[in-house]
Amino acid sequence: MGTKASRQKMIQKIIEKDEIGTQFELAERLKQHGFNVTQATVSRDIKEIGLIKIPVEGNFSKYSMPVNISVGNIAERMRRMFIDNAVSIDNAENLVVIKTLPGTAQGLAACLDQCGWQELVGCIAGDDTILIIIKEKMLVNGIISRFEALMN
Repeated sequence: MGTKASRQKMIQKIIEKDEIGTQFELAERLKQHGFNVTQATVSRDIKEIGLIKIPVEGNFSKYSMPVNISVGNIAERMRRMFIDNAVSIDNAENLVVIKTLPGTAQGLAACLDQCGWQELVGCIAGDDTILIIIKEKMLVNGIISRFEALMN
């Protein structure tokens, strides 16, 4: 079994070459390359590398490397992603939920993680839903207003 760095380098090679849509597929492919991994290890590697899922033909999504973006264009990328992918925004206490088109939540959440807004503690993304934790309940309305401005 190789080192973590060599395993993560192999993950990058695999997803660049093939359309890998699940952690199971990725674990199986790593095993074919001599890395004896569990799904939990693959999950941690995906998070550490910062892989996102992007939609591809046939209502399918695949893992992809995040686009290298500079601080200057994060806001523009986030605006485009909100316009193209966000469906609705709701909240409860200090939690904000953004519904997106299927397969696009992780990409939008990655933008939110990179935007540097101090009010955001963090995001958890599924396939079409993002849960955003806001530091304080009193900041939620301002954050929602900023999100809504991005959608228009």
